[in-house]
Amino acid sequence: MGDRLTVVRVLVTNDDGIFAPGLWVLARKLKEIASVIVAAPDREQSATGTAVTLSGPIRVQKITPPIGDVTTFSVEGTPSDSVILAIEKLVKEPIDFVVSGINNGPNVGDDVFISGTVGAAMQGYFRGISAVATSAPSLNETNLENAAEITALLLKALYEDHKTCVFLNINVPEKKPEEIKGVRLADLAHKTHIDTVREGYDGKREYYWLVRQKLKTNTAENTDISALEDGCISVSALHTILFQEELTLTGQWCAKVYAEFVEHTHQPKNTLSVSASQPQSSLPTNTIRGQ
Repeated sequence: MGDRLTVVRVLVTNDDGIFAPGLWVLARKLKEIASVIVAAPDREQSATGTAVTLSGPIRVQKITPPIGDVTTFSVEGTPSDSVILAIEKLVKEPIDFVVSGINNGPNVGDDVFISGTVGAAMQGYFRGISAVATSAPSLNETNLENAAEITALLLKALYEDHKTCVFLNINVPEKKPEEIKGVRLADLAHKTHIDTVREGYDGKREYYWLVRQKLKTNTAENTDISALEDGCISVSALHTILFQEELTLTGQWCAKVYAEFVEHTHQPKNTLSVSASQPQSSLPTNTIRGQ
């Protein structure tokens, strides 16, 4: 990518575990522009939300990563544990960004409230560090490369243009780079999923299994789900949606990031339109109403 940022440290984490391919595609891409440290759970921790370990000790192992020059910690804990330990104890220098992902599957709508990917990023935001959670619809190479590329470009743009602390949730569509139609600032879709209970019997006793189900509802306009359905990358400003902080990102800023995405993925610029509309719930004061 080039244009390496001066003395910028990025903490990379996830909820799919230290050996998940999405983690290392992301770390490799971010290493092109910044110094990268990895701290992630030693096993899959999907749907753990913001859970932290308070009932016992947490052990950490420093391991050899699959890419060079990246200090890497495998944490016997949750995604949130990994970020807290890294910021508070494991990394001696200040962290400039926390990036969580690339998650295997989208984190849209109500899913953000149980997502370990989003929960890990939130721990950075709580400590005054800009944080980004990134998800892809699946782990094929194109999806991972698209997600890593847009995350790196967003971090670069945040570093250059926004000095305030932000918390962003990024989802990429199931598209080839040349088919992606834009970067859209989007609200969270509402009432999208619910947990139901499945009952079973193992030969000795009854058991229950929680199942995450998608609700059959019409997709509202200007949401993360509608952005993906329209072939756009969705960027949800969670610091605004969840915590009522001022929205400083704009459609024009998204257009700038998209133009760089087009350039870096070598797309023909005259064949795609830039999608940079503001969320429908944007207020005149440039804030978004929480959901």
